[in-house]
Amino acid sequence: MNEQENARLEKLLETVQKPARYIGGEMNSVRKDWNSVRCTFGFCFADTYEIGMSHLGMKILYYLINQRPDALCERLFMPDADMADKMREEHIPLFSLESRKALNHFDIVGFTLQYEMSYTNILEMLDLGRIPIFGKDRKEGDPIVVAGGPCAFNPENLAYFIDAFMIGDGADRRDPGRAGSGSFPERYSP
Repeated sequence: MNEQENARLEKLLETVQKPARYIGGEMNSVRKDWNSVRCTFGFCFADTYEIGMSHLGMKILYYLINQRPDALCERLFMPDADMADKMREEHIPLFSLESRKALNHFDIVGFTLQYEMSYTNILEMLDLGRIPIFGKDRKEGDPIVVAGGPCAFNPENLAYFIDAFMIGDGADRRDPGRAGSGSFPERYSP
C-alpha cells in the first residue's frame, strides 16, 4: 500500500465499526522482511476477522509457513460491508494485517474453504485485492490463487476462479507408520 492509500486508510478507520479488526499487531503475529524471503503467501479467510481468528487451522498454517526462513505468511480477512464499501470509494485495495500489502502483491494467495456460503466472499476479496476474478484473465505477475480445506473435496464450484486446489486433510504423512493407515501414532492412542 502506498503512502496516499495508507493515509486514506487511517482516516477511513475512524469511520467504520470495529476498526481494530483491520489493524493487526496482535500477540503472536509475525512480521517478516519481504526482502528476506523467496515466497510470500497471502492467507485469506473469506469471512470477518473474528470468525477467521477463531479457526484453529488458520493459526496452525500461519505458524508453519512463517517457520520457514524462505517464506512469509500474512493474513487477510473479508472486510465487513461498511469497510468494503469505503475501501471501494477510497480506492484502497484489500490489504494484509501484518504489512498492509495489497493482496495482489503476494506470490501466492490461498483461501481456506470452510463452508460454501463464503464462496461469494472469495470473489469479493479477489476483486477488492485487485486480482482478476477469473483464472483465465490472470497474467504473469499476478498471484497464483490456491484453495484448500473441507470444501476443496468438491472443487468444481470454484474451478473458474482458483488456479489450484489442495485436496486432503493436510496431515503430515512423513511418518511411515501413519501414511494411509488412518490411525493415530502411539502417543495419541487411547
